[in-house]
Amino acid sequence: MKRNTLRAGAGIVAATLALGLAGCGLGTGGGGGEPAELSDEPVTLRMYWWGGDARHQRTQEVIDLFEEKYPNITVEGEFSDWTAYWEKLATSTAGKNSPDVIQMDQLYLASYADRGTLVDLTDYDISTEGMEESVLGMGESDGGLYAIPISTSAMSTIVNTDLLDQLGVPLPENTDTWTWEEYTAWAKSVTDAAPSGTYGGSLAQNEFMLQLFARQNDDSLFEDGDVAIDPETMTAFFQTALDSSSGGASAPASAWVESSSLALDQTPFAVGTVASSFITATQVSVFSQASGANLELLPIPTTDGGVEEYDYFKAGMYWSVSSQSKHPAEAALLIDFFLNDPEAVKIIGSERGLPAISTTLDVIGDDLTPEEVKAVEYSDSRVPFLGEAPAIVPNGASDVDAVLLRYMQDVLFGNKTPEAAATGFIADLQKSIDAAG
Repeated sequence: MKRNTLRAGAGIVAATLALGLAGCGLGTGGGGGEPAELSDEPVTLRMYWWGGDARHQRTQEVIDLFEEKYPNITVEGEFSDWTAYWEKLATSTAGKNSPDVIQMDQLYLASYADRGTLVDLTDYDISTEGMEESVLGMGESDGGLYAIPISTSAMSTIVNTDLLDQLGVPLPENTDTWTWEEYTAWAKSVTDAAPSGTYGGSLAQNEFMLQLFARQNDDSLFEDGDVAIDPETMTAFFQTALDSSSGGASAPASAWVESSSLALDQTPFAVGTVASSFITATQVSVFSQASGANLELLPIPTTDGGVEEYDYFKAGMYWSVSSQSKHPAEAALLIDFFLNDPEAVKIIGSERGLPAISTTLDVIGDDLTPEEVKAVEYSDSRVPFLGEAPAIVPNGASDVDAVLLRYMQDVLFGNKTPEAAATGFIADLQKSIDAAG
């Protein structure tokens, strides 16, 4: 892929953001038809990210390295946990005090980009050579490139093979091609062989899994900024979950509710009371450490006779530049450094997921843990099944996971039929999009 030169976005914010971003006009780095140029004068940048202690430490090490190479640029790091992150970002953006460089997530990308609060990076000098076109495309919104993917991950079925050995239940031979019905039947056989409170399967219950399920049915969750999924596809998604839970392949509704908000290392799969789950492949390290078990990554089940090239690599997170930044060129330079400088790449490793630029895997290859190698090998195995990347979550739909879980709960407890839940989910999500427009 060619080297991209990445253009400052233009336009004054004309509307109030649904996230609470009122009157967020551009800074001096925003407008104009030409990208800003690097300054020889002292420059101070603010960089904001979410994550744990390991991420903070590695990020700061890269910042220190960057400041050594560019002594006129000072980078002030700011970070918080995921929940507080978005509230603080919305507040600072509304107050015209947004950080220059922002760690972004695809749930919120359109919400910020479509209201002019991010720089269009199309013509700034950030190298994306070695990044899949479909992956880079997941940083686009309304014709502009407002975020550069940091990492990617594939969805997988993770299996605790130690638990299966203890129960004497083998994996099916056809896990490369198993259907949802076959997965559910196998998971039920594990539950039957397990002590009370231990289950074979899990539910598909987030936006990533819903996107994949829709694509397996030659459908799509979003299109042209609206909800596009067919009610029949949505009904089938809820019905699959209901069949699994009510039939004993996965936990009953009450146990599912109790576990749905737990941290990853406290979930039933992590503590060994569930034999399989659906995770992004890069999470295998977290689950391996938490469970202490041998884990295997397998393809997710598919619909019988479904679309073959349904899979896609999801951008784990992105780097964006605030349109309020007075120094967008330096901000772009910092992003390029994080993505492409060999020493920086080595420091970051796979902490934020598998690097979106595939060639950087060669740089960190010797430092990958056995679990990270599993994630790389699994992702490589999915390449033949990749289709075009789906549209990103549109403005107003950033709460898609919460809405999905609410209707899933109604279905599992018998408060709504899968058909009624499908209709309600689509209507509520579209209502949120319309309100944000």
